Amino acid sequence: MKKNYIYSEQSSLWGDPELLGFGSKDFYIKEIDRDLANNIIETNHYSKKYFNNSYIHLGLYVNNINKGCLQYGHLMNNNSVSSIVSETKNGEAIELNRMWIADNVGEYPESRAISYSLKYIRRKHPKIKWIQSFADERCGGLGIVYQACSFGYYGEHLSEFYEYEGQYYHKTMFTNLGRSGSHSFKAKNMRSNVDKAKKIKFRQFRYIKFLDQREKKKCLLKEQPYPKHYSE
Repeated sequence: MKKNYIYSEQSSLWGDPELLGFGSKDFYIKEIDRDLANNIIETNHYSKKYFNNSYIHLGLYVNNINKGCLQYGHLMNNNSVSSIVSETKNGEAIELNRMWIADNVGEYPESRAISYSLKYIRRKHPKIKWIQSFADERCGGLGIVYQACSFGYYGEHLSEFYEYEGQYYHKTMFTNLGRSGSHSFKAKNMRSNVDKAKKIKFRQFRYIKFLDQREKKKCLLKEQPYPKHYSE
């Protein structure tokens, strides 16, 4: 099946059609409106929360029917980029903030969707040099989808969450009130009921994809062997 870049039918202000996505006729990713992306994530993602600082919103379409969404944007702590890869400036690194793919949409849809989105980002946003993402212990798999897309693995850490009324809130909702989403109704409700919440720690597995391979030499973290799916 032929794969290619998807462009708008109308010319942009610079005279060329605008790049909108990438893929094949029956499986492709394409830019979508922020509100639509947020609604898809809020409805279907296990966290039930979108990340306010996402700015690249991609819908996954299978036979022209929406079957998923990927949101890329700033890191949770965007000032930390140079402490991960030295000399990285703001705007040169992003994070895969949220991804949801429907069930039963063919073989390996997550890795295909990520792979297509990387091709789109390379061409549409050439300033971006590397992409970070975390596999959450709650999802299982230890990040197999990132391994399939040749992301490097850079270790794990424990993150503290609070569970209240079936939803999970990262501890930064309490420690960083300037964080995206910290002033939402749900976050404020969580903080006012923190004494009723259950504190839980989950493992987070860090993966990085270098779009500019020269940046890999500047990474301050040690690349490690992939964690095995069936390891304890």
